[in-house]
Amino acid sequence: MKPVLQKLSKPIPPVEPNKNDRRWSQIKQNWELYLFLLPTFIYFVLFHYVPMYGVQIAFRDYTPGFGLTSSPWVGFEHFIRFFESYQFWNLIYNTFSLSALQLLITFPLPIIVALMLNQLVFKRYKKFVQTVIYAPHFISVVVLVGMVYVFFSGNGLINNFLSLIGMDEIRFLTEPTWFKPLYLGSSVWQETGWAAIIYLAALAAVNPELHEAAIVDGANKLQRVIHVDIPAILPIAMILLVLSVGNIMNIGFEKAYLLQTPLNQTSSEIIPTYVYKVGLQQAQYSFAAAIGLFNAVINLFLLWYVNRVAKRLSGNGLW
Repeated sequence: MKPVLQKLSKPIPPVEPNKNDRRWSQIKQNWELYLFLLPTFIYFVLFHYVPMYGVQIAFRDYTPGFGLTSSPWVGFEHFIRFFESYQFWNLIYNTFSLSALQLLITFPLPIIVALMLNQLVFKRYKKFVQTVIYAPHFISVVVLVGMVYVFFSGNGLINNFLSLIGMDEIRFLTEPTWFKPLYLGSSVWQETGWAAIIYLAALAAVNPELHEAAIVDGANKLQRVIHVDIPAILPIAMILLVLSVGNIMNIGFEKAYLLQTPLNQTSSEIIPTYVYKVGLQQAQYSFAAAIGLFNAVINLFLLWYVNRVAKRLSGNGLW
């Protein structure tokens, strides 16, 4: 009888709820937050996932008269046609080189600007500089390209100044070699100040006691920037880097198309402008959809790979 009584006297361990029950209980406790996210969820489902049904147009010989499902299935014919096109490597090179240069130039500049602004002592001057460098972001792309034409056209301000000092005219808008400097320079001028806002917000959250402790230890401003400020913004910088690399092949269409001329087309023709021309102007819908799908697959692979590398190196990533 004693062993039986001993077994009965042992406390019965509580039954732990399974993962599904815990998940539903958490949802019930925080149902307001999920309700708040519902409009965003519906938006992404309706405008980002439901239209993916039309991706099959890239594998069909689409004709508007037959419709989407009645058009003949051609498989990878449009992809092969694009790979064998004489413009394939030129498009890949122009798109990737322009995107890579923009990433290498425009990604670190906002970090440098934010670190420099964070070290300013005079608040009025700091606010003035922030306003000046933020303002170009609110200029539309069309107006920005118009300003580029005013400054860099044959009769623009730059060439008029060059003629005054006896120098030859430079054909900024017609020579292919000048397309990338104009594109990248205008991007730096327009977006650097706005992109620095995120890093300034991260720097504002740094505990002042860390700087005080560093000053006590004898650290100068540069050492405090390296050992206090940069580690504070590193997680955000890594996430933005992953997003930027994952979007590397989707460089802005509007500015490239507006800056494009028949004389600089060898350098300015990128995948988005080519898709616009063959898809809308030439009505080759399936061919344009195949090129766009190929471009999206490359971006997806780059996003996955760079996120994996960033997670291993710094421990920070999107997932």
